[in-house]
Amino acid sequence: MEPLDYHAEERSKASFDVEEMKIVWAGSRHAFEISGRAARLVASDPVFRKDNRTMLSRKELFKDTLRKTAHAVKRTIELNLSEEETHTLWFYVDQPAYANLHWGMFIPAIEGQGTEEQKQKWLPMAHNMQIIGCYAQTELGHGSNVQGLETTATFDPQTDEFVIHSPTLTSSKWWPGGLGKVSTHAVVYARLRTDGQDYGVHGFIVQLRSLDDHSPLPGITVGDIGMKFGSGAYNSMDNGLLRFDHVRIPRNQMLMRLSQVTREGKYVQSDVPRQLVYGTMVYVRQIIVSEASCALSRAVCIATRYSAVRRQFGSENGRPETQVINYKTQQSRLFPLLASAYAFRFVGEWMKWLYTDVSKRLQANDFSTLPEVHACAAGLKSITTSATADAIEECRKLCGGHGYLSCSGLPELFAVYIPNCTYEGDNIVMLLQVARFLMKTISRLVSGKMPVGTAAYLGRVEHLMQCHCEVQRAEDWLKHSIILEAFEARSARMSVACAESLSRFSTPEEGFGEISADLVEAAVAHCQLIIVSKFIEKLQQDIPGKGVKTQLENLCNVYALSLLHKHLGDFVSTGCITPKQGALANEQLRSLYSQVRPNAIALVDAFNHTDHYLGSVLGCYDGNVYQKLYEEAWKSPLNDTVVPDGYDEYIRPLLKQHFRTARL
Repeated sequence: MEPLDYHAEERSKASFDVEEMKIVWAGSRHAFEISGRAARLVASDPVFRKDNRTMLSRKELFKDTLRKTAHAVKRTIELNLSEEETHTLWFYVDQPAYANLHWGMFIPAIEGQGTEEQKQKWLPMAHNMQIIGCYAQTELGHGSNVQGLETTATFDPQTDEFVIHSPTLTSSKWWPGGLGKVSTHAVVYARLRTDGQDYGVHGFIVQLRSLDDHSPLPGITVGDIGMKFGSGAYNSMDNGLLRFDHVRIPRNQMLMRLSQVTREGKYVQSDVPRQLVYGTMVYVRQIIVSEASCALSRAVCIATRYSAVRRQFGSENGRPETQVINYKTQQSRLFPLLASAYAFRFVGEWMKWLYTDVSKRLQANDFSTLPEVHACAAGLKSITTSATADAIEECRKLCGGHGYLSCSGLPELFAVYIPNCTYEGDNIVMLLQVARFLMKTISRLVSGKMPVGTAAYLGRVEHLMQCHCEVQRAEDWLKHSIILEAFEARSARMSVACAESLSRFSTPEEGFGEISADLVEAAVAHCQLIIVSKFIEKLQQDIPGKGVKTQLENLCNVYALSLLHKHLGDFVSTGCITPKQGALANEQLRSLYSQVRPNAIALVDAFNHTDHYLGSVLGCYDGNVYQKLYEEAWKSPLNDTVVPDGYDEYIRPLLKQHFRTARL
């Protein structure tokens, strides 16, 4: 007997080729096939079970993480997986672990900042996991302000060693993933001091634990910083604290690709351009943007499927109640998030191209696009992670009371995702960096220096300051040229307004401090323009499959017009559009929701998430939500006994009135 599919009717409404949309989402047929194999491999392996994760104690969860990590490494070797296949396998294991920092931060730091000799020594051991590393930069007292780090690395010319030391409590390394209990080595960032001078923050490879018994080496205090937000979630990671008490390391363990200290203690900068380190930064941030679309798509998939199953009110003449997804209030909250998932996916694809392009330029000593690329990577990291964190919580609310259950998958998804808003650059700090770039770009227009890349529109600032939106009817908002010019004009006018405000202050820094909130809003406008423009560019490509392009056009328009509606004050106050045109945009948005509605389930099916990966009773593929909720309830540890532990001590005496009134 075939299992029931409660979404079968919804799936039959789709007006596009879902299989082709899956390939568009994956990026290519090759990526789609690799993703499918990895997802099935993980879902079919009992070691990778995760449905009980939120019920485990911290120690049980951490040991479970160690077991899964070791098993994943073992399976990678047994199956002789390629680098791409290995990365995809780890993605579907879906549990933060020390290996993420070992492969994602420790190894890239050595690759980017180490000399050829250092890479030959350390990378083979790291790739074979004969050593396990982490990235020890953040301190108890300093995070975003890297130049304020207090850990010191003082060169001793008598012994040819650096002395690594934590001079204050706030200089304790704090937060590095993998540090707490696993890492044997770390790339430690400390203030380099030699010949009586402080040369700022540099990286050093430091061994932390014995390779024989894993005990901390002399002079090193290391441990886990404690429980973090949520059940399960990021508590699988051993974020650590680390203090040094005059720990000595050989001079050649300073990462010396960009600068070095000679045997005599002289600080020497190499011929390698320091800008090369920005390549690694762009690489990490493009991964974060891509992961935003993955996390958002999970939440949207759960909320969309559940909204199609859930029925409330509207029952007449014995007919079924109304599906929650048919309410316009639900659509106006849900469908912009669905569109955002696709928008972030495509801008993430573009950022992969951007990283490849900037890497080639850096190798050729071409740094012309670096400021624009750095601002772009910082801004998109900020915008996509903030929007995704907010969207996951919105999806939880869209699922009503059941969304608050752990088995909905949404509470843990929220808890495990929100650190993205802070690590690799606090999101507000990132937007202020974008704002500095925008202000500098505008100031250079006077000298005739034309901006490039995503800032090229500012070269037309005179036109954008004067243009008028041509929308007369609601359907005019479907023209991409009109949408694009409205977003360009909004961004340009907000940036120019900030530049004019800054000019009235005695110093730029005073101005930045005073109008920082306005600068953040200008940066947001710029970054939203980038995402809209990259979605539109995606639509200009050859997209195969019946109806696929039409659905993507609908989603692009939903994304752009929902942003316009949300930030209507910006568009109207800067004179980009009139209030009447804003109302027409909202009218068109309602029409678009009606076009998305019959395709909603198929559009989230195109994410191709397995039930194992989703980890949600509400978002299960077959839609059999209520049966699964009932079964899940009986898995609660409290249901192991009919009468609860503590009944005889605390409940029975109360029921039998055995408590005497006490005088306080």
